[in-house]
Order: sequence, then C-alpha cells, then structure tokens
Amino acid sequence: MRAKLSIHMLMVSVAVTAGLWGAGLSWSATTDEKASMAQKPSPSALRLSQDEAVALFLRQNFDLLISRFGIEYAKGQQITARLFPNPVLSVGTQSSFTQVCQGSVSKCGQVFPQIQQLFEMAGKRGYRMESASFGARSAEANFEDAIRQLSFTVKDAYYRVQLAQRRLALAEENRDRFSRILEVNTIRFKKGYIAEVDLIRIRLQVVDFQSQIIQAIQDGNQARADLRVLLGLSPSVDVMLTTQLDYHLVEPDIVALRRLALETRPDIRMKRLMQSQRMADLRLAKAYRIPDITAGAGYAVQGPQGPDNQQQVALSLGIPLPLFNRNQGGIAQAEVSTQVADADLQKAIVQVENDVEIAYRNMLESRRLVETYRGGVLEDARLTLTIVEKAYERGGATILDLLDAGRTSRTIQQNYIETLFNYQRNLFLLENAVGREISS
Repeated sequence: MRAKLSIHMLMVSVAVTAGLWGAGLSWSATTDEKASMAQKPSPSALRLSQDEAVALFLRQNFDLLISRFGIEYAKGQQITARLFPNPVLSVGTQSSFTQVCQGSVSKCGQVFPQIQQLFEMAGKRGYRMESASFGARSAEANFEDAIRQLSFTVKDAYYRVQLAQRRLALAEENRDRFSRILEVNTIRFKKGYIAEVDLIRIRLQVVDFQSQIIQAIQDGNQARADLRVLLGLSPSVDVMLTTQLDYHLVEPDIVALRRLALETRPDIRMKRLMQSQRMADLRLAKAYRIPDITAGAGYAVQGPQGPDNQQQVALSLGIPLPLFNRNQGGIAQAEVSTQVADADLQKAIVQVENDVEIAYRNMLESRRLVETYRGGVLEDARLTLTIVEKAYERGGATILDLLDAGRTSRTIQQNYIETLFNYQRNLFLLENAVGREISS
C-alpha cells in the first residue's frame, strides 16, 4: 500500500513538474519569437555593410563634427596672423591767449588731427603667418587622427553586434537540441526507464541555455545602441548588419607596415607639424628683440585769430629703446616649447613602432588559433556530441557522458566565435596602428 502511494505521489510530482516546465517552454518560445522578430527588417530598418557604416559615421558622428570645428578655429587664427595693425587716429585741441596791440588779450584755438601706424620689423608678421599655417595643418591632421581612432571604434561596435548574434544562434541551437532530449526523456522517465536525477540534470542544462540566450540578446541590444550612438541614429532605427563575422586570411609585411605607419599616421604628422610650429614661434620670439617703429603724420588747423602760422604739418617717429625688455622670457619659453615638441615627437614615434609590433604579433597569434579551430576541431566537437547523443538514446552512454559532450561542444564553438572576433579585432587594431586599411 505504501509502495503504491509512493508511486502515486511520484507520478503527481512528475506531472506537476512537467506542467510547469511546459509553461517554461512556452515562455521560452515566446521570447525566441520576439528575438526572431527583432532580427527581421522593420519598416524603419537600416541595412548597413561595414563600409556603409563607416561612411555614415564619417557623415554624422557628433565627435567628428566637434573635431572639425578645430580646423575652422585654426583657419581663423591664420586670418588673424595675416592682418596688419590698425592705424590710430587721434585728434587734439589747444586753446591759448595771445597779447595784441595796446595791451589787449585775444583768445585763439587749434585743432590737431594725427594718424599713426605701427610697422612690425624683423619679419614678425611672416613668422606669425608661418606659425598659424603650421597650426592649421596640425588641426587638419588632428581631425584625420580622430577619424582613425573613431573608425576603429565603429568597426569594433559593428562586429560586437555580430558576435552577440553568433552567440545567440549557438545558444538557441543548443537549447533546441537539449529541449528535444528533455521531451524524450520526460516520456522515458514516466515509463520508469531513467532516474529523476537524470531528468533534472537535462532540465537544468536547458535552463542554462535559456539564460545564455537572454544574455546574448542583451549584449546584442547594448552593442546596437553603441553603434547607433556612433552613427548618430535614434533608437527607433533598427540597424541590420549585412557584413558577417567571417574569416579572411591576411598576410601583411611587417617591415612595410612599420614604414607606412611612420610616414602616414596622422598623429605622427601632427606631432611633426607641432614641432615646426614651435620652431616658427621661437623665430618669432627672437624677432621681438627688434623694436617696432611707429610713424605718424598730422595737420594743425588754427582759428581766425592768433599767430600768423595758422596751418602746421607735423611728422612723428617712435622707436622703443630695447634697454631692459628684449623678450628674454618669451625666447626662453619658446625654446622650452621647442624642446617639448621634439621629445613629444620622439615619444610618438616609439609609441607607433610598438603599437604596430604588438598589433602584428597579436594578429598572428589569433590567426593561428582560428586556423587551428578551422582545421577540424569544430567538426570533431559537433560529431562527438552527435555520437554520444545517439549512444545515450541506445543506452550506450550515461547522462553525464551526454552532458559532458554537450559542454565540450558548446565550449569549443563559443571559443571559436570569440577567437574569430578577436582575430577580426586584432586586424582592426593593426590597421589602426598603421593608419591605413590592410587588404593583404
């Protein structure tokens, strides 16, 4: 009697558990339907390849728009550097009393307008224009460097979306596979062919895959949001990416890459222009040792009463005497700025050389690992899971063997996806270090 009651309670427990699990599967299917709907193009969907995403980024990224204003600011400084000093117009008046015949006193007045012009000596205007020209070209190089760095960020965000999609597809595949195994084993458990603990293990494995699906969906949503921000798109735009995360063999020449990086990277060019600008500033500071000349001319107009010299012409010439201030401090500051620019350039060159070297080595290692996975490891992992699954169905393997094979297959496939993403990312890092795209 007790045995029958125990069996009856066990069957009720299984029925309740199966019902709850069925509800869980129904909720899971609803979540998958939503995820699938999110992948379908909506009326406001924007299909973008990698190159199209970069082109859109160049047109409307906010950081680039802000950086572009630096060029206009530098051009304004160029305009200011070309301008001559404005002439100074001054008007003076003079009143006096003049003694005339028989001891009487007469009042007379005079108006004296004058124009003065400052003439810069020792080529100051030319040095100032030279410095402003280097500054404008440096601002353009800085803008190009912003494009270089942010383009890597766009490509990285683009493929992070693809990485999340690949993770999602793998998690859904594993979830569906073990859901079928769970359905079969639920029936087998009801018939008493397997123990309840084996059914629980399979059920937990399916729940783990469902958790991975949700995590992949969340990662994909965040990656899409980051990409939309970089592209200047609103959240209502559904971004559909057409360039897949795939393997492309690249075998660049490291010697050519080092030379190309030092020749073409915009930040190195910017440092060189800054160095030239500081040298022009030093020449300008030394030119300020020579005083400027102020020349003026005026014409005095006297009223109807007064002395006979009613109209007077005046010329003036002013030259500061450089007895104390010969711009010693400005020259010292300019010399220090030149030394700082030299050191900054050398630092940038060393940094670029190391960036290229480490990016190249990382790319080679990740490429080697991708090729190892593609050499048969992925197929071996899938085949092993299939063999163990069939053996388990025939009773030739335990549930632990099946779970271990599933765990191994999942780990190998996840590692391959991560390795493929890392290879693509290291390739982008190498392009970022060189400052150019690498095609072969």
